[in-house]
Amino acid sequence: MSLQQTVAGYFPPPLLRILAAAVPVVVVCFFVARLHDKAPPPETMTPEAIAQRLQPVAVPVGTTADASAAAPAAPLKGQAVYEATCVACHGAGIAGAPRFGDREAWAPRIAHGYAVLVKHATEGFTGKGGLMPPKGGGDYQDLEIARAVAYMADQSGAKFPEPETLAKK
Repeated sequence: MSLQQTVAGYFPPPLLRILAAAVPVVVVCFFVARLHDKAPPPETMTPEAIAQRLQPVAVPVGTTADASAAAPAAPLKGQAVYEATCVACHGAGIAGAPRFGDREAWAPRIAHGYAVLVKHATEGFTGKGGLMPPKGGGDYQDLEIARAVAYMADQSGAKFPEPETLAKK
């Protein structure tokens, strides 16, 4: 009687296949686990080395690593604001928002004038045609919102210049 016949007599073949697959995995795991049992080099465990590894690496947007009190970033252009936030609703026409470039939907809004459009975009607006959350739900300067309004309206037939500054109220 051969060894194979003797082993097969004690263990069913599916169990032998499972053992044949599991044994190499267990051996590899044992060797990998032993690699992690080594102590780290002492120079990496000093309080200074640990403190260095725990330093924050992220830099807040609009600042530099060397000058955290740098001047605020320049206001965004209208297209940048549109692409970052406005496109979410105006790209698909969600909540009654006039779609970007849809002259027919924008025409009655443009007829109200640029100041009214900016007021609704900045302060928010709810009407029978839909709603506009204040600043599109974003955290923008009023100038950035005014620029985004000009950009979107101009793509739909208006001729509003993108403002450089906001007029005093």
